[in-house]
Amino acid sequence: MSLKQWPVSERPREKLMRYGVKMLSNAELLALIVRVGTREKSAMSLAEAILTQEDGIASLGAMEMEDFCRIQGIGTATAASLSAAVELGRRIAAAPRQKRIAIENSKQVANLFMEQMRTLKKETVQAVYLNTKNEILSIENVSVGNLNSSIVTPREVFHNAVRRSASAVILAHNHPSGNPEPSQADRELTQRLIESGEILGIRLLDHIIIGDGVYISMREKEWM
Repeated sequence: MSLKQWPVSERPREKLMRYGVKMLSNAELLALIVRVGTREKSAMSLAEAILTQEDGIASLGAMEMEDFCRIQGIGTATAASLSAAVELGRRIAAAPRQKRIAIENSKQVANLFMEQMRTLKKETVQAVYLNTKNEILSIENVSVGNLNSSIVTPREVFHNAVRRSASAVILAHNHPSGNPEPSQADRELTQRLIESGEILGIRLLDHIIIGDGVYISMREKEWM
């Protein structure tokens, strides 16, 4: 049976889009690379044939293009795609990982944003997503508002936190007036984010407000 004849919910591509790549089996991942089968074998059947090598999926690391071509039903185009995927995996595994920056205090975060945000004419909200060691996973622009307010919701802040598997978030936004004193709206937003984070198991470590060369950490002020 070809993949097109499978129930839509069971097709590898649809499963990936709905549940994420980690939910696919080795054969399903290979089927996405193989893409098309032959009259005799579907892409999934070809993927399963590849995995019947002596060491299973581990054998892929030693296979060259000619090795794939020896498997009945796999032509040069598919063999080239498989070889490229294997080589890409090798390069990813061998690539040195950049050392992540660990956040130790609010001044460190303020310095990340000060020159970028101190002269902005609109309120801009940035989120710093951290792992369990307080190392930066990513920094994302969450919202851009008007001259004196920025509309941001917990959903916008924590959507990327969940996607990045972050364990903590630090929020930073600027005041175009240059005065970093938090408004009532800033305090209320901070409280909503704390409560939302508790539900999700993701901590809001700090909310930093950037002024013109100065900043206020709501954590340091014990306002959170």
